[in-house]
Amino acid sequence: MTTQENNAPETTVRSPATARSILKRSAIVAGAATLSIGLMAGLADNFLNTHGAANAQPIQLSGLQQTQLPSFADVVDRVKPAVVSVRVKAKVVASADENGPAGIEGLPPGHPLERFLRRFGEEGMGPRGPQQPPRAQLSQGSGFFVSQDGYVVTNNHVVANAAEVQLVTDGGKTLSAKVIGTDPRTDLALLKVNESGNYPFVQLAAGKPRTGEWVLAVGNPFGLGGTVTAGIVSAQGRDIGSGPYDDFLQIDAAVNRGNSGGPTFNQRGEVVGVNTAIYSPSGGNVGIAFAIPAATVQSVVEQLKEHGSVARGFIGVQIQPVTAEVADAIGLKDAKGALIAEAQSNGPAAKAGLKRGDTILAVNGEKIADARELSKKIATFAPGTKTSLTIWRDGKEREVSFEVGRQPAA
Repeated sequence: MTTQENNAPETTVRSPATARSILKRSAIVAGAATLSIGLMAGLADNFLNTHGAANAQPIQLSGLQQTQLPSFADVVDRVKPAVVSVRVKAKVVASADENGPAGIEGLPPGHPLERFLRRFGEEGMGPRGPQQPPRAQLSQGSGFFVSQDGYVVTNNHVVANAAEVQLVTDGGKTLSAKVIGTDPRTDLALLKVNESGNYPFVQLAAGKPRTGEWVLAVGNPFGLGGTVTAGIVSAQGRDIGSGPYDDFLQIDAAVNRGNSGGPTFNQRGEVVGVNTAIYSPSGGNVGIAFAIPAATVQSVVEQLKEHGSVARGFIGVQIQPVTAEVADAIGLKDAKGALIAEAQSNGPAAKAGLKRGDTILAVNGEKIADARELSKKIATFAPGTKTSLTIWRDGKEREVSFEVGRQPAA
């Protein structure tokens, strides 16, 4: 061994046999490292196969626990063929505003002579001349098969005044359909494909999803059929002022124009709601959408399929909430129940002796939280059902029996 001078780095000279020994040891070390990497990869692959890559799994990273988001691909593959795009051609008659003022020139609106002239005028004549002929309006939405023989659920507002309905399947096939029945109060409609066949369909969920659960919205936003978006259930029991039976799920999956009537699925591929409305100052998605719960859909669809309409119970009263001030004034301990503001003459409630100022506390022994809950509960009874009410009158409770009436058509 020699050492170079002038502070140069030391250079060691080894024999060929020594060099071969060093290379051999290096190869053994590299092989062990390769084996270690392969073993770790095999363990990771085995873990994913055992636990399922679609499930959320905790990941440790720099001491922080993170969660891997789930994959919805398998669910989408199962449910997407059952979702259709709905195309509607509706007749729209020109309004009075489009033909000029509602009154006949020289006569105030509602004048008896105005009514006479309209009744006996020439057919097709409006206040100032010929009416515009009906024109076709095209609209689109979403829907989904609920039976193998071709029944489809969508929104009432999607098919309102429909003259022609076409469904476009996920595979691109166009099918003609007819409207079996509609329910404006819940904004639901039932369609039936004219062409017989075996269609892919989905099931309605038996119960409500929990707030915070993952959901998928599938539909036809802006005419882009077969679109899937994901989010969670943001809230339950939303009242958006669309009717007396509002009980919407709020979801944050992206829902836009054209998604109306489309389904919202849980991770099992069951329909938990029908998308019907969005909250949006701009008209586009802002993360707040509303879906009709599956339980409501189930009840309405069954009646539409059998009768073409929905029969609801009717009590015949105008009601208002019981505030703390009202409860204190009438001697109620809790501000609960529904205060009768007016009982319609010859209505079921009036015939049973209910009157203004009575407060309904319970139906068939089940307590009522507020006026909204009373409306929803009475609506579930079939017309003609014998029912008892617990009311508060003159500082004490009373029991009143009555026969549920039939709610007038919307």
